[in-house]
Amino acid sequence: MKELTIDATIENVIAVTAFVDEQLEQLDCPMKTQMQVDIAIDELFGNIAHYAYNPEIGAATVRVEVTENPLAVVITFIDNGIPYDPLAKADPDITLSAEEREIGGLGIYMVKKTMDNISYEYKDGQNILRIKKNI
Repeated sequence: MKELTIDATIENVIAVTAFVDEQLEQLDCPMKTQMQVDIAIDELFGNIAHYAYNPEIGAATVRVEVTENPLAVVITFIDNGIPYDPLAKADPDITLSAEEREIGGLGIYMVKKTMDNISYEYKDGQNILRIKKNI
């Protein structure tokens, strides 16, 4: 298991993505899978940066674990910001046009559709969001 604790700022999305990509490259992760994970990181860490501590800046921890049978990567995002379950909101109606659709929720929807598992819990004053992607 590898772990990175970093300020939850938009500028640090790049550092978090590089940290996770380094682990994925050691697993000979296919490029398509890596790109899906990178998009998920952008969305999830971006949400933490924008909303968890607003207007303050706080830390977030990103943990990368590898599981076997099937080979998969589990990425956990942990912050001490305001409690927020991004999975609680209903999925957007993608049959509607962009003008008719409510704003927000499309990024989380994409993460749900591209990851093999996603879970959220609020425990001991922490938001804990986990994504799993089979490799």
